[in-house]
Amino acid sequence: MKKEDEFKHLTEEQKHVLLEKGTESPGSGELLHNKESGEYKCAACGNPLYKSGKKFDSGTGWPSFDDAIPGAVKLKEDNDLGMKRTEVVCAKCGGHCINSVCLDFKKK
Repeated sequence: MKKEDEFKHLTEEQKHVLLEKGTESPGSGELLHNKESGEYKCAACGNPLYKSGKKFDSGTGWPSFDDAIPGAVKLKEDNDLGMKRTEVVCAKCGGHCINSVCLDFKKK
């Protein structure tokens, strides 16, 4: 399967954030305040990333997690914009996976 075929189901906003390292507006994501039990998956490839019990409110305006499912994400150094940060990407497809738009939620 070609890479573009793998991501054709995504919206333009999802493609921008997942593949181009964009960001959704803080506080705008539908999963930000989700308190249901379940699992968060990569919206691009379906890889299970986070368990709901690891989610917390960081005050940033984006979903935050204490830990990922072992092996589900990779941490990459990000020095864009003159800042030293850590980007969290899906270990399976490489998509940026912190914003709500990047995640699918599967209720338990």
